[in-house]
Amino acid sequence: MATAGLYRRILPSPPAIDFASSEGKQLFLEANQSGTMEGFFKLISYFQTQSEPAYCGLASLAMVLNALAVDPGRKWKGPWRWYDESMLDCCEPLEKVKAAGISFGKLVCLAHCAGAKVEAFRANQSTIDDFRKYVMACSTSDDCHVISSYHRGSFKQTGTGHFSPIGGYHAGKDMALILDVARFKYPPHWVPLTLLWEAMNTIDGATGLPRGFMLISKLHRAPALLYTLCGTSCKHESWFSTAKYLIDDVPCLLKSEDVKDVKNVLSVVLSSLPIDFREFIKWVAEVRRQEENGGQSLSQEEKGRLAVKEEVLKQVQETCLYRHVAEFLFSEKSCCRTIPRTAHEDNLPDIAAHICCQGAGLLSGISSSSHGFCCQGTCVKCFKDNGDKPVTVVSGTVVDRDGEQGVDVLVPSSQSNFNGCSCSPTNSVGTYPMSNDVLTALLLALPPQTWSGIKDEKLLQEICSLVSTENLPTLLQEEVCLDIGFHSY
Repeated sequence: MATAGLYRRILPSPPAIDFASSEGKQLFLEANQSGTMEGFFKLISYFQTQSEPAYCGLASLAMVLNALAVDPGRKWKGPWRWYDESMLDCCEPLEKVKAAGISFGKLVCLAHCAGAKVEAFRANQSTIDDFRKYVMACSTSDDCHVISSYHRGSFKQTGTGHFSPIGGYHAGKDMALILDVARFKYPPHWVPLTLLWEAMNTIDGATGLPRGFMLISKLHRAPALLYTLCGTSCKHESWFSTAKYLIDDVPCLLKSEDVKDVKNVLSVVLSSLPIDFREFIKWVAEVRRQEENGGQSLSQEEKGRLAVKEEVLKQVQETCLYRHVAEFLFSEKSCCRTIPRTAHEDNLPDIAAHICCQGAGLLSGISSSSHGFCCQGTCVKCFKDNGDKPVTVVSGTVVDRDGEQGVDVLVPSSQSNFNGCSCSPTNSVGTYPMSNDVLTALLLALPPQTWSGIKDEKLLQEICSLVSTENLPTLLQEEVCLDIGFHSY
């Protein structure tokens, strides 16, 4: 009796060699003896089958993140924090991925949002020699893994575009081991690296762009120390409209306007920001459940993280660009609210109420959405913990259908010397992350070509000097370049 559906596929060999075949085993033994299977053991420990036919990218990324021991910072099931495909919804809605798969660029975005360090190369941005070098480097280490985006047709396999991690390399035969996450279809298999390069050097019909590969490793510090472009906003149209404005429209605006000084440049860039800009970049808050002692103490880990956030805030406010941005925002024009504000008009209780709702979701194991949670009220407290510097905590009571819970937001603070105009929204500028420093960090993160439309050579040099990251302190460099830098893949 015939059974509906498909049960596996026969692996076309050649060109591929089944990992479990006699020849495949011999290749593994030889590569292992040569030291180019070091990354294999961590990957194979977390090898998974994609749970949906179009989830190859999500499964590959979840497998690599777990192999690198990247903590998702939120629960998967029960008390456990673990990366699952269902948690990788930052840059593309899961329903859309389920229907049509995910593009190379969106998978890169996901890896960044998940807190990994990512280096991505489309085939037209690299060479086969560079690719071989990267594969060998990651195969001789267990702290870096390669995910390849390729066309199955090059291996005489059924299907089109596919993602899978590379599990190892045989230098003598110049072959790479593909740990195919579509295990219901094909087993892991060795392929000639030259043929894999040809399979990557193809055009993705959905985007019109070449496929490629990405190197994923673990950051040696917490990602997104103070600011982030990702999080829940990545999957909303507002994220893409703002990104398009900053990357595509701003250079054209600067080219068409006759800007004479830095204030003119800032006016052009900031006055036309999309109205939903506040969803684009936000500061990353430290959230915890309220403690029985009223939250009058911090753990050493909390103190450490808060201190790093405060140092980043301080370093932003010490840049020359910050002073220009602050003066512009608190000018008579910006006081009349012609500039879209970020983060709920810089009102700390309102910000904290929103964060408390998001934090309650995270602490309950739900994605960072605040949907279904209502903050009944907030209270701003300032205390000294064992003689340390004062700590600002905003406490809120969050209610949902299951009851209520108390949530604390630990607020980084750094006193600015800048004196704004009398109608500024707060009496003390810069006591916590606000529009002026958030916008400063964003401007620092824009790619250099953003400013290329400025016609005045002297002004162009001044702007390039103000936004240059070369002389920034290392901590701020990493925050700007790694966490909120624009990755146009």
